[in-house]
Amino acid sequence: MTYTVASPSGPYEVVIGMEVHAQVISQAKLFSGASAAFGGDPNTHVAFLDAGMPGMLPVLNGLCVEQAIKTGLALNAEIHLESQFDRKNYFYPDLPTGYQISQFYHPLVGEGTLTLDLAEGITKDIGIERIHLEQDAGKSIHDMDPRHSYVDLNRAGVALMEIVSKPDMRSPEEAGAFLKKLRAILRTLGTCDGNMEEGSMRCDVNVSVRKAGAPLGTRCEIKNVNSVRFVMQAIVYEAKRQVDLLESGGAVDQETRLFDAGTGTTRTMRSKEDAHDYRYFPDPDLLPVRLQAALVERLRAELPELPDAKKKRFMDHYGLSGYEAGLITAEEESARYYEEILAHHNAPKLAANWLLGDVFGGLNKAGQTLASTPLTPAALAELLRMMEDGQLSGRMAKDVLAAMMERGVSAAVVVAEQGLSQISDTDALQAIITRIIDASPTQLGDYRAGKDKLFGYFVGQVMKETGGKANPAVVNDLLRGALDSGHG
Repeated sequence: MTYTVASPSGPYEVVIGMEVHAQVISQAKLFSGASAAFGGDPNTHVAFLDAGMPGMLPVLNGLCVEQAIKTGLALNAEIHLESQFDRKNYFYPDLPTGYQISQFYHPLVGEGTLTLDLAEGITKDIGIERIHLEQDAGKSIHDMDPRHSYVDLNRAGVALMEIVSKPDMRSPEEAGAFLKKLRAILRTLGTCDGNMEEGSMRCDVNVSVRKAGAPLGTRCEIKNVNSVRFVMQAIVYEAKRQVDLLESGGAVDQETRLFDAGTGTTRTMRSKEDAHDYRYFPDPDLLPVRLQAALVERLRAELPELPDAKKKRFMDHYGLSGYEAGLITAEEESARYYEEILAHHNAPKLAANWLLGDVFGGLNKAGQTLASTPLTPAALAELLRMMEDGQLSGRMAKDVLAAMMERGVSAAVVVAEQGLSQISDTDALQAIITRIIDASPTQLGDYRAGKDKLFGYFVGQVMKETGGKANPAVVNDLLRGALDSGHG
């Protein structure tokens, strides 16, 4: 799936790489005991180390190391039994020490692979270059005072995994699929919550353009993009900007840019630094990290069922299509919700159809998620059971579902309140059908003379008579028998 930008001299291919900063789920920060929880009053989750006080020594959080190892294992990456922390030196007001403890020369995790699920059942492997652990910086706040900026260090020192891809993506769609798949894996592992709105998963996008078969072009890094949609928009704009520059005889400068969601454009932030600009050197306060192979194997054995394996199981065990299984397993939350439905009523295809259709549609309309909706899996299972038992038609079930999602009540309550129970009693329906046929001699004669389409007229009359509550399958059977008796 290659995305190209047209130009007078011919199309340009877009080359995309990602650097994803994923906040590690842990109670404490990477090198201090301060809380890593999101929020809190400014500068209340700060240890002396985070504030850059002299004489403070970092102590590595072992849980954060294990979280990064699990992430690497899930991406089929090499786990380095020996790694090292380095100081990345640069000045910024919300970085009190003047350096960030990161990994450059010897990262914890090496090369791996993430497989994308693209349109029409196509898959594509995207290389993972490395995963390293590092501290987050604090946050500068510029909109509280017209003359001053403020610094909140609550985030300073929080553990980040920087997950760096190879430049293997060739379209905005592939970049979006990469982020969605990575987020699903992280959430399944419990190593990052993937909340891009709160900044616990942020993305730097590297974009360059080239003619087909040419060497890689000069890349620009679009910094801290915080949604999948914005990533895709930024790539489209930046690719066209670079092509226009080249076609006008200019050159692309390697730089860091920012994406403006309001205008859909990118703008220069700073010229791009190389590694020597950061003056990396091994952190003198931290020993190299040496892992036991037994620890890595224990963590491998503890990995949960990952999205790809879950998708295959849903296809094999529940008979779902690849498309259905892919959508349901794209998020751990929806996969768990689906299996909870089946625990109450084992109707895999019916449950998938309703979850992917009416339920997801209702959630989007209401601005809700599966976590926030009052509709429980057990309640949805009850509704599906009532449909299969003939108590509700499909049309009725849609109306009942809407009330359930809005009010959090059971299907039985809605049916009782609105008198929506489907009529399946054959004696009652037979009496109605007989009455309608007796009152429609002309239509009966035309039907028996060969105008088969008039069957729909009689079905409509029964539905009108019953207020739409008649069981369609029973009505069709009884009408066929009544209308065809004496035919010819």
